Amino acid sequence: MKATFWLLAILLAGSAWAAELPVRQVVLYKHGVGYFQRSGELRPGESAQLDFRADEMNDVLKSLTIQESGTGSVTGLRYDSSEPLEKKLAEFPFRLGEGQPLAAVLDQLKGAQMELKFASETVTGRLLGARVIPRTEQRPETEQVSLLLDSGEFRNLDLTAAASIRFVDATLQAQFQEYLAALHAARSRDKKSVYIDSTGSQAREVVASYMVPMPVWKSSYRLLFGATGEPLLEGWAIVDNTTGEDWNSVQLSLVSGRPISFISRLYEPRYLTRPVAELPEDRAQGPIVYGGAIEEEAKTNEPVRADEGRALGGGVVGGIMGAAPPPAARMMAEAVARPAAPSAIAATAAGQELGELFEYSFSTPVTVRKNESAMLPFLQQKVTARKLLIYSDPSSVNPLDSVEITNSTGKTLDGGPITVYDANAYAGEALVETLKKDDKRLISYGVALGTRVTTALESGGQIVREAHFRRGVLTARTAAVETKTYTINNVDAEPKTLLIEHPIRSDYKVLNQKPAETTATAYRFEVKLGPRATEKFPVTEERVFETTTAITNLNPDLLVSYIQNRTLPDEARTQLGQILDRK
Repeated sequence: MKATFWLLAILLAGSAWAAELPVRQVVLYKHGVGYFQRSGELRPGESAQLDFRADEMNDVLKSLTIQESGTGSVTGLRYDSSEPLEKKLAEFPFRLGEGQPLAAVLDQLKGAQMELKFASETVTGRLLGARVIPRTEQRPETEQVSLLLDSGEFRNLDLTAAASIRFVDATLQAQFQEYLAALHAARSRDKKSVYIDSTGSQAREVVASYMVPMPVWKSSYRLLFGATGEPLLEGWAIVDNTTGEDWNSVQLSLVSGRPISFISRLYEPRYLTRPVAELPEDRAQGPIVYGGAIEEEAKTNEPVRADEGRALGGGVVGGIMGAAPPPAARMMAEAVARPAAPSAIAATAAGQELGELFEYSFSTPVTVRKNESAMLPFLQQKVTARKLLIYSDPSSVNPLDSVEITNSTGKTLDGGPITVYDANAYAGEALVETLKKDDKRLISYGVALGTRVTTALESGGQIVREAHFRRGVLTARTAAVETKTYTINNVDAEPKTLLIEHPIRSDYKVLNQKPAETTATAYRFEVKLGPRATEKFPVTEERVFETTTAITNLNPDLLVSYIQNRTLPDEARTQLGQILDRK
């Protein structure tokens, strides 16, 4: 009972040294990261522990910031090392191999003082070696150790018969414990901890902020058309909590946009191969051999010495690690009033611009348990939209039921799937790109079986528009004219609006129609269709190109065709007539 009391006292004393910093705020982005803010009270001498996965540590070390209020200061940050296991184990004087017998381990520690306890005696001595005795027909496989006792006696002992084995050297015993602890830590490599140490005489509030990899939050929409009035657009956000920790009543924000983000390897230790640089060694003086004189006037030879060594250059390797954390997205306190919506859950997210980004902040706290996901309504608002038909696929007879959406919500609408409901019935689905405020998009959600479109292409031949003479060369600008006629048959008893997407062709110019708008690849022509009516919509285009011909090569037939072309100026036709007369 007394031992239990002391154990409980030790546990309670130890828990007083660990401060909790629960998650208070979460901001999820669209490029695979999440911003987390933790806060809590840190008392004098306490340390706060933040746990992360190993694959999160690079982003944590790049973005972690610590803020605190009150006297004293945070004295430092510590975190679990990620030194490679092989490099850690290489520091020990022994290795534990896979399936290695105990005798093979002990044989690496020759000279170590050992104590072996048997049933009838305890033997202490220095290790001479250990080996495995193979199995024979008469005896099974055994392990044997050889010791030099303090008395000078050599003894061979059976390891398998020993009740316990102990190293007398406490340092060696501790090395075995450290070795096994390193192996265990390698198996639980997914969990790494950052420790915030503090000193001071008063408690204070500590705020820790950082970025870690997170699943991208997703958005989906419902567009609901009623009998009259503007349709209602309803937006839902899908968030996934994969952190392994509950988010209890956190301030949640969702940011639409694509800021630049990357991974920098800050967690793994880096090792560089350094050059070996040493000063030349001082060598012993060798004998000097002098040459004999041939003539008195001749100079004697210089003494011959051993080669001098060359000094090698060295270098200094250094590095600086730093990071500028991203700013925290601020939360908005007031909820935005929303009109009534078919969904029973009302959206309580307020939106605000963050430079090129847009943030939806939920005004009420959000709870998402670990390894769970949640659907949160972030938009319920009337939107400007009109129904129309789009014809853009010439291989299809029917256009598509479509909606032209103008983002009149005053917020950025994140891209995602959109389900269309018309008169309380499912009408179809579409995908919508991210829409900035006041931007406009077309979406198609079904095939319009009540409208048929056929096309016919007619070529009007080539018409010479201009002719120029210069230094015996005739340059003619010729136009190739084509007309594509769209025949539209509306079999329904209601009027419709059709949007024709006519492909843009390089070097071609539209002559008879003015597009309602132009995209990078198509002209969009708007055609009004009456009930049970057939409309024809011709689009005439021309392509102008130049031809050059030497006057000496002009034949009479070609000249006659130019002269008969009423689109040419009279002066040009007169000059061509003079050339024809000479021909």
